[in-house]
Amino acid sequence: MEGFTGNILSYITNAIDILIVSYIIYKLVLLLRGTRALQLFKGILVVIILLLASSYLHLRTLNWLMNQALTYGMFSILVIFQPELRRALEQIGRGSIFTRSSNPEDKAAIDTIEGIVKSMFYMAKRRIGALIVIERETGLSDYIETGISLTAQSSSELLINIFIPNTPLHDGAVIMRKDMVMAAGCYLPLSENPTISKELGTRHRAAIGLSEVSDGMALVVSEETGQVSIACNGELTRDYTPETLTEFLVERLVKPTKPSSSLWQRKVKSNG
Repeated sequence: MEGFTGNILSYITNAIDILIVSYIIYKLVLLLRGTRALQLFKGILVVIILLLASSYLHLRTLNWLMNQALTYGMFSILVIFQPELRRALEQIGRGSIFTRSSNPEDKAAIDTIEGIVKSMFYMAKRRIGALIVIERETGLSDYIETGISLTAQSSSELLINIFIPNTPLHDGAVIMRKDMVMAAGCYLPLSENPTISKELGTRHRAAIGLSEVSDGMALVVSEETGQVSIACNGELTRDYTPETLTEFLVERLVKPTKPSSSLWQRKVKSNG
C-alpha cells in the first residue's frame, strides 16, 4: 500500500514538474516572438540537435565544435542580446507582486487621452508625421535626456505645434509621463527585428524599438499615409480610428471602472 501511495505521489510530482516547465517554455516563446532572440533560440536548438547527433554517431570533431559553440556562445548571448534580456527581467518585475498601486486619477487620464487622440487625428488628416511615447512602469529618463526638456502640461495644441513641419522640435519623439510632456525631439532605439515590413519607415522602427526595451506605448502618425499605429510590447498594430485608439488607451491608462469608460465614450460622441 505504501509503495502504491509512493508511486501516485511520484506521478503527481512529475506531472507538476512537467506542467511548470511547459508553462515556462510557453511564456518564453511568447516573450521571444517577434524579436531577434527568436532566431537565436532556433539556432540554439539546431546546435543542440547537432551535438546530440554527433555524440550518438561518434563524430568527434563535430561534437567538439558544438560543445565549444555552446560553452562560449552563452557569453556572447549575454552581450549581444542584452536589450532582450533586460526586457524579459522587466516584464517579470512588472508582475502582480511588484506592481505599483499608484494610478493616475480618472479625470486627468481621460483629459490626457482626449488631447492625444485629438492631436493624432488632426495630424493624420494633414499627413503630418508624429511619434508620441507614453511612459508607463519602466522609466524612460535615458531617452528623455536625449531631447529638449519641456516638462509642460499636455494638450492637443501643444502636441500639434511640436510636430508642425520645419519647426525645431518636429523631428524625433515626444515622451509623456502621465499628463506631462517631458521632452520633444528625443532619440529612440531602432528595432533590428528582421520581420518588420520594409514599407515601415524610421518612425515606426523607432516606435517598435522603444516598445521592445520597455513597457512604454509609442503612437505613430504616418507621414505618407496618415495612418495611426501603436507599438506595444514589441508589436505594431495599425489603422486605428479615434474610437479604437481611445478604447486602447483607456484600457491601459485609466482605472478599469465602467463609469470612466462610459464618460469618455460620451465625450467622444459629443465631440464627433
